[in-house]
Amino acid sequence: MGRKSRTQYTSQGQRRNVVNGKSRKSDWTPFQQINHKVRAWTKGKKVWLTVPNPNTNETAKPFVRKLASEVWGKYTPYMMKQS
Repeated sequence: MGRKSRTQYTSQGQRRNVVNGKSRKSDWTPFQQINHKVRAWTKGKKVWLTVPNPNTNETAKPFVRKLASEVWGKYTPYMMKQS
């Protein structure tokens, strides 16, 4: 068997290099994006949100990224009052 260098190799295109049928983040609707973030936040994951900048003097930065735990608070499941 002879050796080929990388510069001489040409793909014959026999197999796909992309998985077909999986959804991409770019295909999500805004509602789906929020839903995914809320689910991750309830599981205790580190979720980032883009929120309007509270400092109005920074006109170059109209939006800033914050952790969901800072914006929404720590997730605690609903518990009924126990006596």
